[in-house]
Amino acid sequence: MNRDPYRELRIGFTAAVSHELRTPLARLLALIESASLPGSDPAKALEQMRSEVVLMDELIDDVLFLSELETGREVVSLGATQAAPVLRAVVTELAERSERAGVALELAIDDEELLLPLRARMLRIVVQNLAENALRHAGEGATAVLTLRSEDGSRLFSARDNGIGVSEFDLPRLFERFYRADRARASRGSGLGLSIVKHVVEAAGGEVEALGAPTEGLEIRCVFP
Repeated sequence: MNRDPYRELRIGFTAAVSHELRTPLARLLALIESASLPGSDPAKALEQMRSEVVLMDELIDDVLFLSELETGREVVSLGATQAAPVLRAVVTELAERSERAGVALELAIDDEELLLPLRARMLRIVVQNLAENALRHAGEGATAVLTLRSEDGSRLFSARDNGIGVSEFDLPRLFERFYRADRARASRGSGLGLSIVKHVVEAAGGEVEALGAPTEGLEIRCVFP
């Protein structure tokens, strides 16, 4: 019997999505049940339930978006965008979240006019995913720097932090769908952010790599010709 690798991929992806949705659903069910117990705090439980629903909504949005990218229905590199204003907008929007996480979010922009070969929406998705990844996983007290510059004839956008880093085992797997390193397994993300970044950047002709080590932080580099 001939194997259909695409069918196997779809089955594996469906199983992974189902598994990821079960976790917030199980927490939601537990919260609903505990809210009816004597001495419970309904207002607090309701807020926690809302967080679980938001997480499921984000996961579904990310799954649908990644599916669009993989099937080619989303045009990624139609035109180019001045990157500096997008970086500034994302940092401003994440200021409160950065404070809550205890992770400083900074900018290092060498060229205000630098264009990246992505539509504005796609560039924002890349920048936001990398910034949020650092806020989730760098660890309290760390600093994450979003860098934009020309380098060796190419254009570079990177997110680098000086946080807890990742193990040698985890590093090459960071772009896999739903993969989480040890610390990240307890995070509230969908597990698809870096996979989406990889698909968007490569669809625009760029390359993505992850550099880092335990206690030495993590850098995600997006390089465009």
